[in-house]
Amino acid sequence: MGTDSAAHGGDAVLAASGEMGADLAALAPEAALAAAAVLGLLLGSFLPRTRQWPVRLLAAVAAITTLVTTVAVWNDAPATIFEATYDIDTATNAVRLTVAVSLLLVLALSWPGTRAAARESEFVVLLTLAGLGAVLLAGAADLLVLITAYLLASIPLYALTAFEKDSAGVEAALKYYLLGALFGTTMLLGAALVLGAGGATTYTALAEAAPTAPRAALAVGAVALLGALLFKAGAVPAHFWVPDVTQGTRPAVAAVVTTVPKLGAIVAISRFGTVVSADGELRWGVLIAVIAATTMTLGNLAAFFQTDVRRLLAYSTISQAGYLLVGVAAVGRSELAVPAILLYLAAYAVTNLGAFAVVCALPDRRALGDHTGLLRRRPALATALLVCLFGLIGTPPTAVFVGKLTVFTAAFDAGLAWLAVLAVVNTVASVFYYLRWVVPVVRGGGDIEPSPPGAAAVTAYAAAVLSVLIGLLAGPVWDALEFG
Repeated sequence: MGTDSAAHGGDAVLAASGEMGADLAALAPEAALAAAAVLGLLLGSFLPRTRQWPVRLLAAVAAITTLVTTVAVWNDAPATIFEATYDIDTATNAVRLTVAVSLLLVLALSWPGTRAAARESEFVVLLTLAGLGAVLLAGAADLLVLITAYLLASIPLYALTAFEKDSAGVEAALKYYLLGALFGTTMLLGAALVLGAGGATTYTALAEAAPTAPRAALAVGAVALLGALLFKAGAVPAHFWVPDVTQGTRPAVAAVVTTVPKLGAIVAISRFGTVVSADGELRWGVLIAVIAATTMTLGNLAAFFQTDVRRLLAYSTISQAGYLLVGVAAVGRSELAVPAILLYLAAYAVTNLGAFAVVCALPDRRALGDHTGLLRRRPALATALLVCLFGLIGTPPTAVFVGKLTVFTAAFDAGLAWLAVLAVVNTVASVFYYLRWVVPVVRGGGDIEPSPPGAAAVTAYAAAVLSVLIGLLAGPVWDALEFG
């Protein structure tokens, strides 16, 4: 008997070890980013302060590794690993790919402002950690993992916002941190309430417990958690930090802050929403629909009379969060919703980063009128900017056009016709403020001096090409997202 018990115990240990090994292997994309951050920090400690480019190269290799390892498992069946705390499915894989591409673009567009700087390695490490946090947000299937991912997607960005150590950046970082701490606190409170109501932290167990859980505690906890995720997405009512941070920090950091966290937060909202609305008693979809309507409308109205290009892009990102939430409101009621959201996220990421890359290429041109004559003086850069601006509007054949079309279609399919119509009206209204930037660009005159393209300009070209390419290849991309 003792021998049999020992044998069975040994088999159980081997099985558990094998399962643990498989779970760790499934996290290869995340492990690549984490390893790059740790090794980059160590490597930067030994490199000369003016020659820290190997750390940037290491981060680029990690991003490429994330791309390769994600593509390799794209067609694998969805899995929930580590005791049902982390989901690996099409949504997680799509965010992995989009974050990896975003990191590569940001590493390139930030090169002119951070190369040979004394703290270049710290910049790259913080950027990599923020990307890892966004990926973990997307895959989190447990409240504790979600909280950890929120912190990882937040704390590095607070430091990056104040990286320049100037008064504007420090003030922006303080506002960003205080709001982040506030919503982080409400997130902890919400997690405690949801845990008390559902008796578990994993989404699987919470979904099973939702039908019998106390309604008030579950609803209040879910809304408190939602507030923190809306903060990361830059959506109403947690959007106040976006314009000040975008204007106050360096443009490369503004590009990161308005793009990368949104990728994970939108998917996290979608994933968490399917749990708390499992029994249909909580009107989660209605709440998200109202937030989406408010976010896109406020973002567009506030952008109308902005004259600073960074603040205009900041309010643009708020409105884009609203359009993305239109798709989130349709999750569970339309099969089109999830692939539409993922396609829109990829489209938004490359297009928004492309617009910010132009801002990085022209750091002293902060007002709309400062871009007068750009098309005549620097036609390639102006063309990239025009592609990105028209892309943010949703003009064919850019990727955002396909993203908006599929998201709005999903809303119609889910019975949210009023929301889809409002989104179309907002899209038409947004043409006004984007054209206020386009007109000076194509107008003659100006004092912009022609110059050879730098890393930021090349990044803008690449992002513009990607925006159009994803739009033209929307069919295959959609098939991969729908059946991957």
